[in-house]
Amino acid sequence: MELQLQIKLNPNLYLRDPESSTLGKNIVRYSVELIDELGFEDFTFKKLAQRIDTTEAGIYRYFENKHKLLIYLTTWFWTWMEYQIMFQTNNIADNKKKIDTIIALLSNPRETTFLMANIDKEKLNRIVVAEGNKAYLTKHVTEDNKAMLFAPYKDLCHKIASVFADYAPGYPYPHSLASTLVETAHHQMYFKDNLPRLTDFGPGAGDTDLAGYLSHLVFGALNAAK
Repeated sequence: MELQLQIKLNPNLYLRDPESSTLGKNIVRYSVELIDELGFEDFTFKKLAQRIDTTEAGIYRYFENKHKLLIYLTTWFWTWMEYQIMFQTNNIADNKKKIDTIIALLSNPRETTFLMANIDKEKLNRIVVAEGNKAYLTKHVTEDNKAMLFAPYKDLCHKIASVFADYAPGYPYPHSLASTLVETAHHQMYFKDNLPRLTDFGPGAGDTDLAGYLSHLVFGALNAAK
């Protein structure tokens, strides 16, 4: 059974809360569809306005630009993913099993508990895999960071790092390993489908193959410090 999840995001991400109106919810919902369909480079507010039968000016009342919209969407994903990890590891006492659960979620975020209001989670997952780095690989990353726009991503990595620290207290790089785990999972998914010579997973590889590699990466590092 899936549960509906309502998430409140940083007001610095938008000019008007898109959850406050039908138009705002449609902007979020159909931007996911259009970015997944076209890619972020070819996505424009003009095309989005045509898709939802509104005006570009109407969209600009909610989001300053398409980059802020991308951060909004990726922030949704990271917040949602942290909820998955907290929910699915809450009653697990064994730290190794917690790490196994985290790796399984990162390898296949489709198999999750919570629904996303107005958002297709599979399409959003593909966007984060293909476009997520563009949210922070910019010249104004420092300014965006000061506005706390990346806090949910940091919180997710901190949550994972805390589990690593509990499993191997002597390991000196839990946060570096946590962010490496998240980014590596997404890079390998992207490479598998688009640049297969950069990975050992062919087009037919499944989630368990990726999970096995991530487990090798994480436990190889953590067990060496135990």
